[in-house]
Amino acid sequence: MNQLDFKGRTAIVTGGAQGIGLAVVKRLAASGARVRIWDRDDALLAKAVAALGGAGVTGDAIDVTDPAAIDRGVRSALETLARIDVLVNNAGIAGMNKPTVDYPIDEWERVLRINLTSQFLCCRAVAPHMARAGYGRIVNIASIAGKEGNPNAVAYSASKAGVISLTKSLGKELAQAGVLVNCVTPAAAKTAIFDQMTEQHINFMLSKIPMGRFVTVDEIAALVGWLASEDCAFSTGGVFDISGGRATY
Repeated sequence: MNQLDFKGRTAIVTGGAQGIGLAVVKRLAASGARVRIWDRDDALLAKAVAALGGAGVTGDAIDVTDPAAIDRGVRSALETLARIDVLVNNAGIAGMNKPTVDYPIDEWERVLRINLTSQFLCCRAVAPHMARAGYGRIVNIASIAGKEGNPNAVAYSASKAGVISLTKSLGKELAQAGVLVNCVTPAAAKTAIFDQMTEQHINFMLSKIPMGRFVTVDEIAALVGWLASEDCAFSTGGVFDISGGRATY
């Protein structure tokens, strides 16, 4: 694994106790960052911190759809880390696989709240601290579905399209503040999120990837790591494809 220089840097990773988030936590910690995991799953959070605590990883049980919990998490992170240099908005769900005309309204609202509103809330809470410090890197996890739209996944696709637009808007707002905001649009990775999908939908996603395989969480973490680093110095509001050739723009 190639390492970047994160010595003296600090990071928050949401949904960091498993899957893509955990891979990002490991990558940043291995490169010298002190990392704060935000996750609402107490058991997974405790397991991740126990395994990585020696590498400067701590955790906080945070529901990223709750503004009060996020504010508490920011205060706790600042007490623990002194500042916040990096925010990786990773927490998310797949939601149901159903045709749009049959999609339950409450499920639509749930997916949008977890996948999109949570990222807005976290950015809104953390960005001012970064701007005052004159430095920050925000990396939002979107999806190739946010570019192309997946059939029978309307809420997920719409939420990830929203993440892309959130990234572009905030990136422009903070462009002269020393805070860079970018997102990645991965193809599907084999994580616990697959448990929320039908086999038919999983096969559909695989069929759309020219490389003929799913992306790995470590591959995504490598790209996120660069976007979160000082080496990323002139990219903001950017959308970085990691889709095995699926993306057409």
